[in-house]
Parts: sequence; structure tokens; C-alpha cells
Amino acid sequence: MGSLSIWHWLIVLLVVVLVFGTKKLRNLGADLGSAVRGFKEGMKSEEEKAAQPKAEIPPTTGQTIEGEVKKESTPKA
Repeated sequence: MGSLSIWHWLIVLLVVVLVFGTKKLRNLGADLGSAVRGFKEGMKSEEEKAAQPKAEIPPTTGQTIEGEVKKESTPKA
């Protein structure tokens, strides 16, 4: 009784088709497919962004970086 045979699944499929209709099921499948495709493209573009080198060139050894050091003061209450 624990396992379902192919006939059980066919009856369930028939009931689902009768309740929802083939057009709604087709639209649901198309919507789900486009959502998965969009998710994959989004993940691919994120991976491509991470793989691309940054435009900023890091300083090489022995290069002087000019700047100013400022002491941060804490406000008194």
C-alpha cells in the first residue's frame, strides 16, 4: 500500500488535467520554464562579473602612494 503504481499516477494526472485544463497547465509549464531560464542567466551573469578583472590597477612593488593621514577626533558630549 505504500508504493504507487503507474496506474495510480495516470489517474492522478487525468484528474489534474480535468480540473485545470491543458491550456492552464501549458501556461504554467511555460512560466516555470522561463523563470528557471531567467534564474540561470542571472547566475551566469553574476559569475561572469566575478571572473572579469577589475579596471583598477593595483600598485606594484616599490611604488609610492601619496596621501594624507588625518587623526579622527571623537566628539565630546
